[in-house]
This record gives sequence, C-alpha cells and structure tokens, in this order.
Amino acid sequence: MDLLFLSRRIFLGDGSQDSLIHGGIIVDTEGIIRKVLRSPQEVNTYLYNTESESVYDFGDLLLMPGLIDPNVHINEPGRKDWEGFATATKAASAGGFTTIIDRPTNATPPTVSVAALKAKTSTARGKIYVDVGFWGGLVPGNGDQLAPLLAAGVMGLQCTLCDSASPVSQEFPAVNEAQLEEALVRLEKDHDEGEAIIAVHAELPLTTEIQPDEEAPREYGTFLATRPPAMEISATQLLCRLARRHPRRGIHILNASSGQCLPLVEECRRGGASLTMETCPHYLTLAAEEVPECGTEYKTWPPIRERRNRDALWEALKVGGAIRMIGSDHSPATPGARALTCGRGRGNFLKAWPGINGLQLSLSVVWTAANQRGSALSIADIHRLMCQEPAILCGLSASKGRIAEGFDADFCVWSPEEEFTVGPELLYTATKATPYAGQRLRGVVHATVVRGLHVYQQFEGFGQPLGKVLLRRTSRKLVKFVSM
Repeated sequence: MDLLFLSRRIFLGDGSQDSLIHGGIIVDTEGIIRKVLRSPQEVNTYLYNTESESVYDFGDLLLMPGLIDPNVHINEPGRKDWEGFATATKAASAGGFTTIIDRPTNATPPTVSVAALKAKTSTARGKIYVDVGFWGGLVPGNGDQLAPLLAAGVMGLQCTLCDSASPVSQEFPAVNEAQLEEALVRLEKDHDEGEAIIAVHAELPLTTEIQPDEEAPREYGTFLATRPPAMEISATQLLCRLARRHPRRGIHILNASSGQCLPLVEECRRGGASLTMETCPHYLTLAAEEVPECGTEYKTWPPIRERRNRDALWEALKVGGAIRMIGSDHSPATPGARALTCGRGRGNFLKAWPGINGLQLSLSVVWTAANQRGSALSIADIHRLMCQEPAILCGLSASKGRIAEGFDADFCVWSPEEEFTVGPELLYTATKATPYAGQRLRGVVHATVVRGLHVYQQFEGFGQPLGKVLLRRTSRKLVKFVSM
C-alpha cells in the first residue's frame, strides 16, 4: 500500500514554481514518488477514495527534496575513529541530507583502484543511514585504474594539486598539470561528454615556501600566512587552461575559499569551458579575525580567510554566479590529530590536521548566515545550491533532487524559523570538535526520509541503516545496491 506525506509547506524543486504548496506526496512501496497532490482538495479526494498504509502529516514544517552533499570525507576503512560510515551518515541524516558522496583520500586504502572501491562499498553496506556514492581517486601512476573505476560506478574522479597533510600525503599524493592533462586525454578517448567529471582540490604549492613564525604556533594568523590566496589563484589558472583545452570534459573545483578566483572561473566559462566550482559553509560564515588562540578546530585547507573575502563568495552564489553549489568538505579527525588534547602540542596550528566538522550543521549554518545578511538566500536558492546542482554534478538528477513523479522519495523536513544552540551532545559525528560550538543557529531538521523511510526523527532518533550504495554507470544509468 502507498504512503502519504502531508505538509502545508512543500517545496517541489521541479522547476515549475518557486512557491510552496499545501498538499501531499504519494509514495509507492518501492520508495518512489507516484504522484504529487497540489492542493488540500486533492488530498481530501485522495483520502476519501484511497486507503494508505500510513499517513505522515508534518503540519507547517517545510518539506523539500533531501539535501545532497558532494564533498564528504568518510575515513573508513582504516581510520574509523576519525569518521566512519555509521557516524557520518547519522550526522548527515540529522542535518537533512539524504545522499552524500565520499571523497577518496583519507581511508586506508584510499579509493584509487577498483579493489579499494570494493573495500569501501563492502564496509559501507549495512551501516549507512543515507545513500552514499563515491569519488574515485586520481593519483600519479594509477592511470590504468581510471577507466575501471568509472566503469565500476564512481561518481567521478578526484585529485589534489598539493599534497595533503601527513600521513595522507604518502597515501594520496598530488598530481601535477602534465599528469592531470594526461588523465583528461585518456578520458576523452574512452568516455562520453559529461560522464567523467574530475573534481580538484585547487591549491598549488608556492614556488617559495612561506616559513611560519615558529614562536607563535597557537595563533591562527601564523598558519594563515603560510597558505595565501596565491595558491588557489595559480591552481585556478591551471584548471582554466586545462578546461579551455578540453572543453568537453567537466572539471569541478572543490571547496574554494578565495574570492579572487571567481572572475577567473567566470571568464573561463564564458569561453565555453565546462568548469564548475563549489564553496563550503565555513568559508561563507567564519572569518580569520574571529578564530581564537588554540582554536585548531577552525583549521582547514584552503584556510578560512578574512572577513572581507566573504562578500564576494556570497555574491557568487546567485543564479548564474561562479559558485554552483555548497559542499561541506566534512573532514573531522581525532582530538590528538587536531591538536586538541592537553599537553605541549595543544592548539598548534602548524601541526594540527586540517578539516572542518560541519556536515550535520551545514543547512542551519548557511540558512542562519543568509538570514543575517538580509535573507541573502531563499528556499529555492538552498535547493539549487545544496540539492539540485550537486545532483547534476554527480549524475543523480534523474532520480534525486526533486519531488516529482518517478523520483526517489527523499525528503528533508525542517523548520526554517526554529533555533538551537550547537553543543557536543547534539552531534552524531565520531568526534565532536567543531568551530560552530556554542553558536545559536536557525533551521531545525525534524525528520529525514530516504526512499519513503524515516531514517531520522528529531525526538525519536534513528531508524534502521537502510541507506544504499550508489554506483554511477557511464551509460548514464545509476545502479543501486541494497545494503545487506
């Protein structure tokens, strides 16, 4: 029997309108949307004539398509204590996300071969509360694995232009321009346009490394000075060159922080190149001037920059702007790795692992900041940046990202008006340190539904881990494997 989901505020995200409707959504036993009821009258007629297995009435809560995060580090297998599948997907569901895409870098082994992908998927099955897809890794020497990884179902390939922090730098080394171009040439021979996105962490090492002030390792400015905007600018210029030379191949810039890169991307796209860019909630809301001494939970690559940098990022979020989407770049680590434990090393920005714990809070952080800026973003903008565009990037737009007939019944049910204070007891991640601790945020997620199943409810916790592994096929068909 069908399920019926009701709300006085439903945002469909189907392109037909930006306004909210008072109606209902009929979901079949496979978790697929069968029909949208667009008025109370249609709902009443349906209820009068049809018996549903269950009716879920969310009243005045906003019901919209489930959010999609294309930029999440899940460190299992190998570093489950940093972040595992169960904790990451619980955090995702508590934040309104119904689909997340795992990056290949921080697990051991990293996802740079089909064997490593199988290790990831076999570990994930039976543990995940939301649907999970995977980026494949592009590193020096694994050119023979790129086509097999894409054939095995990764959403695309991901690389970095500068080495990660140790020990990941040894496991997932950076590529240079020649190696990245070689990969693009390989893909042009073997894959159709749009089927093999390459996502890039876009920082290039400086020609002359900046030596930090070793006498002030606990001050954020000491770290910030070592990673200037020039690293992002030179990397973006490199990617623009490649995008112009390979206009049929999609290149995506991950977690961009510098506003100085935006005109470069806009000019490149005007020339016909397929170059997209995303930023993160922490770059939109946090500022270097506000980072406290020893506050290593704020450290990330690229770094959180000065307050004046944020205005350009917000402007670029508008329709047609340089920034197409928002991804969390969620990358927590243990307190020891983050230099948050007691001892002489506490608060050392130069030695702490870089990465922000923010997946669960992304919606609330962005929505709060938008309201503080005079409603800089509407519900339609949230949907476009955190749902629709990520779905397009990852080849999921035929089944996710909209509330429409034939789509997965993935819903985020939340109150844009309610507020809460961030505390460690609210977080479901493996580690609790976050730069948002103590902040008062607006936007409370009440329920998250994946394919018609409640995976999270605010006062009742979690259902069963019924998320699916998502594998993308180069024929543009998405294959779903049920978690066992």
